[in-house]
Amino acid sequence: MPAHEGSRAYDAVIVGGGHNGLVAAAYLARSGRSVLVLERLGRTGGAAVSTRPFTGVDARLSRYSYLVSLLPRKIVRDLGLTFRVRGRTISSYTPAVRAGRPTGLLVGGGERRTREAFARLTGGTREFAAWQRFYGMTGKVAQRVFPTLTEPLPTRDELRRRVDDEDAWRTLFEEPIGVAIEREFEDDLVRGVVLTDALIGTFADAHDPALPQNRCFLYHVIGGGTGAWDVPVGGMGALTDALAAAARTAGATLATGHEAVRIDTDGHHAEIAYRTADGEGVVAARHVLVGASPQELADLTGDPRPAPAEGAQLKVNMLLKRLPALRDPTVDPREAFAGTFHIAEGYEQLAAAHAEAAAGRLPAAPPSEIYCHSLTDPSILGRDLVARGYQTLTLFGLHTPARLFAGDNDAVRRQLLKATLAQLDAHLAEPLVDCLATDADGRPCIEARTPLDLERDLRLPGGNIFHRALAWPHTQEGTGRWGVETRHANVLLCGAGAVRGGGVSGVPGHNAAMAVLERD
Repeated sequence: MPAHEGSRAYDAVIVGGGHNGLVAAAYLARSGRSVLVLERLGRTGGAAVSTRPFTGVDARLSRYSYLVSLLPRKIVRDLGLTFRVRGRTISSYTPAVRAGRPTGLLVGGGERRTREAFARLTGGTREFAAWQRFYGMTGKVAQRVFPTLTEPLPTRDELRRRVDDEDAWRTLFEEPIGVAIEREFEDDLVRGVVLTDALIGTFADAHDPALPQNRCFLYHVIGGGTGAWDVPVGGMGALTDALAAAARTAGATLATGHEAVRIDTDGHHAEIAYRTADGEGVVAARHVLVGASPQELADLTGDPRPAPAEGAQLKVNMLLKRLPALRDPTVDPREAFAGTFHIAEGYEQLAAAHAEAAAGRLPAAPPSEIYCHSLTDPSILGRDLVARGYQTLTLFGLHTPARLFAGDNDAVRRQLLKATLAQLDAHLAEPLVDCLATDADGRPCIEARTPLDLERDLRLPGGNIFHRALAWPHTQEGTGRWGVETRHANVLLCGAGAVRGGGVSGVPGHNAAMAVLERD
């Protein structure tokens, strides 16, 4: 940003150039407002970026956020984004050992194949019928709840009437999700597959009475009105690149390398102090939209800092020379890894892992799930890598709260990665390490990130990928009309920490922009 820009007054200054901040910038600029985005890092995108993490290797991976479900098509259409997603024909594969034989559950590839897979695993038709019934219910809820995310917050009663199904409301909004899972399903592995959507980035037990697992589950099954999780073509960075281009084209100024350090406001006008490598400056605005966490917002405004919500995940990126063969001979690895490959995620295994972590120990059998982006979208790999059969793997580990890494993050990260890969190797016909590619310096192409790494690299308090504990998508005390309001009338929270935030959605950015446009 040129030095003279520091004295200019804008209609809106947006703190943080992550995907939500860019959504807000694009909407406001397209509405004729003057907009400045202040981004601390040297690039926009936040956690929704694509990078080449391995030296000398032409593989552009979605380093942090990696799948898309909650991004409304409305935002893509409204902003004219050149961004596409591809569906996955396979939903999931979960390996198991039954009667001493390697087997598993493949969900996807059509109803007939899925029904047969359930029958092979469970010996009957009951579990598949329960699966259809349960996800038929969540599908109807998704159709009714998802459109409300880009509307003013409904009250709890309004949302309940919108759902219009008392059994579904009780199952998802009132009783622990473990109650429904145990009522509907009998097979431990099937129960575990269902529960995993309640635990992504959320450290909770299936029967936690505070229902954080239910809120997590809800957001994971309502996306797009279907609950489908899609692959971003070109990697996650393709989305934020498209958003940055849309914001610039509309007239917004994107200033990277500009870190906001203070917001002074009287509720009508604000001044935002920032610093760069070359010095400091101040810019004025009528509205300030903050895409950073609620903790960062408090630091900027001088308000009391809320306690962070603890992150609880391991993120691993890998590049392979080839996909490993499986011990289950009935499944093609290209199908098993195309969807979500569940590891150590049986229902009782998840409960044991949570209990161990709650007691301060790393889980003996760390649960995790893997998917292969390049099977659905090979464009993230260079042509030579594609021709040679290389593939990416993304692993997301559960039940590893930040507290476990506080003593020695590096040592615990190594220990956890080793234990997690051992759980995967138990279902492979060859060790994963034999399949890893190497970079230009001969090092294996694998990197791991703990909650403390995310806190350091992305300023996610507690390493929580949602910025805070997920909130119900209806009004609660102090939420305001759009769920983005703060105690300062002209300062709005447009990041994942807003109500209806979390995940790659753009919803908080959209809603903060709508709140500004309503007021103007």
